[in-house]
Amino acid sequence: MKMMITFQNKLVPVYFTTENKQPTQKVLRILTSTLEHKINKGKNALKKCLSTLISIEIKGSEAILHSFSENDTLALSLY
Repeated sequence: MKMMITFQNKLVPVYFTTENKQPTQKVLRILTSTLEHKINKGKNALKKCLSTLISIEIKGSEAILHSFSENDTLALSLY
């Protein structure tokens, strides 16, 4: 399933796998609050990934953050 979120004034696609047990809206709420927290207080590597974010893939309780550079792609735990 694919949904869109707004992060730093741009639309970012979020892809879900069918194995997620949590309701979609709850996962999106947790994801957006985590991303906002990380952009403000995260380390430089995470901020670099978030500044070039192109898509997010949710697998279970992890968010895979895909950026323009493959080297900047990170995994982030949501729970």
